[in-house]
Amino acid sequence: MSDLLVVGSVAFDSLETPYGKREKILGGSGNYFSISASFFSKVRLVGVVGQDFPKDHVSLLESRGVDTEGLQWADGETFHWSGYYGEDLNQAHTIDTRLNVFETFSPDLPESYCDSEVIFLANIDPELQLRVLEQVKSPRLVACDTMNFWIHGKRQALIKLLRQVNMFVLNEQEIRDLSGEKNLLAAVEWVREHGPQTVVIKRGEYGAMLCTPKSVFWIPAFPLEHVRDPTGAGDTFAGGMMGYLSQVKELTDEHLRQSIAVGTVMASFNVERFSFDRLLQLDEAQIMERYSQLRNMVAFDERKLPFR
Repeated sequence: MSDLLVVGSVAFDSLETPYGKREKILGGSGNYFSISASFFSKVRLVGVVGQDFPKDHVSLLESRGVDTEGLQWADGETFHWSGYYGEDLNQAHTIDTRLNVFETFSPDLPESYCDSEVIFLANIDPELQLRVLEQVKSPRLVACDTMNFWIHGKRQALIKLLRQVNMFVLNEQEIRDLSGEKNLLAAVEWVREHGPQTVVIKRGEYGAMLCTPKSVFWIPAFPLEHVRDPTGAGDTFAGGMMGYLSQVKELTDEHLRQSIAVGTVMASFNVERFSFDRLLQLDEAQIMERYSQLRNMVAFDERKLPFR
């Protein structure tokens, strides 16, 4: 099947939750996506790091089968985010964002990456996302993420990008801000008018909604007793989803629904520990067990109701 190309941040995170504190642990959208997707697909990672980035972290990615030829090394320090979560683990509070080498990042793809068929443009400047698409030859599936910072600061570039993607992945507040619509289905229609026909809305602890031209599908988050660190959950979700989709020939509604379930399962593992501690302990059997549990939670018989 197809190799999967992701362009995103490779970073350090310093964070605190009610369950602990960590300093300069491995983070970044590109990393979370890649490690999650690596269970299902070969991954090509494009990002930038500084001279302070440990070679051990690169070895970790490569041990998961992630191709790091697209990882650029620049003079300076690696992107570093600092923040904390209170009792409401849905809300991250930023203390400091040091873009460092990420501030001048220009994604130049290795020649071997230009034939990638499945592309995920993680949350970076839409002008950089467009630059990536200028370099790939004929992708069959392009999906992108974004955030409110780009919605308000680079709106026209983002709208230009949407004309070139098949799938848009974002959260409830982002799609409302972008479209100006309060109702989610109306917001989805606004997005479709501007390009992507498949829209995935991340809803945190309330799950995810998939909207295709044929149907609307909603899946709950997997119920957990312990959530330690929600950092990277959305990127882990996207990694599982896109890793699955890169391995199917047709983007049927059934495959898209399965991909949302896979993403939900991967995100549920991610939040149980800090950084990648839980993901790196996973095996196929654990993933399949939780996938089956999730499927059983949302399945019910289709039978005639006992109206009197």
